[in-house]
Amino acid sequence: MKQFSLNLFSFNVMLPFKIHSPETEVTLPLWEKKHIKVTLKRDDLIHPFISGNKWRKLKYNLQEALQLQKNHIVTFGGAWSNHLLATACAGATFRLKTTAFVRGDEQVNNPVLTMCQLFGMHLIYVDRDSYRGKEKLYSDYFGQDPTAFYVHEGGYGLLGAKGCAELVDELQQDYQHIFTACGTGTTLAGIANAIDKKDLFTQIHGVPVLKNGSFINDEVAQLYPHLAAPILHLDYHFGGYAKTTPELLAFTQHFISSTGIMIEPTYTGKLLYAVDDLIKKDYFTPADQLLVVHTGGLTGLLGMYERFAFH
Repeated sequence: MKQFSLNLFSFNVMLPFKIHSPETEVTLPLWEKKHIKVTLKRDDLIHPFISGNKWRKLKYNLQEALQLQKNHIVTFGGAWSNHLLATACAGATFRLKTTAFVRGDEQVNNPVLTMCQLFGMHLIYVDRDSYRGKEKLYSDYFGQDPTAFYVHEGGYGLLGAKGCAELVDELQQDYQHIFTACGTGTTLAGIANAIDKKDLFTQIHGVPVLKNGSFINDEVAQLYPHLAAPILHLDYHFGGYAKTTPELLAFTQHFISSTGIMIEPTYTGKLLYAVDDLIKKDYFTPADQLLVVHTGGLTGLLGMYERFAFH
């Protein structure tokens, strides 16, 4: 009980820090020519490791865990998961034990998982078939652990969406369009619900980073059945999760060198490529103002830096 009091004290003092996530206007020559204003919501600046939407999705999960007097966070992810790294760092920051089920074979030279372990996270590697049964894994390993608290892969769920919804309250102006990349649909759902509550005339767009991304709207509907389906742009997955093409890599490199803002090809690179392509195709009305959510996760570059070719 004494240990939990320490955890709760740390949570109350440290968790609700003021988020530093400015709105930064960015431009490329084509965007200027088309008279489309694009602003980035710089969630990548919230924290170096509890980055972007990962912080937002963990915030209320951690609060719920502590309120239930649980100090052992158990979650799931792949070998290069930004969610795992964020959870590990949050655990160390707020004095919580963390465990992750990692999909696939044990990784020896993986800097992301090494950082997870440096933050004190215990890793359990499981094969892909077993990984699909996440609830069973949790029950088998930690069903009898009264201190354990289950956090879905990627922070999916109502608690995660609640944190993401707070992004809308921070906005300094109105936008005709808000775009975010989608993995689980949690960030999209939270933003869409906040826009609905405020009754704003803003179109919400999701860019799924996986093949067959139409399931994202099913995930959103499961969280908020009353919401109208957000607009999904399904043609920008580049072959699937963490898949790339020379065209995507070239765009990512061009954007970084043209703006000074680091992005990665798994999430924000695909998102901004989609926005750029839609601008090229005159999808928007001149003078439209777009907000693009930079969801962080820049350590994902560590798993694919060799794909970039410099000559």
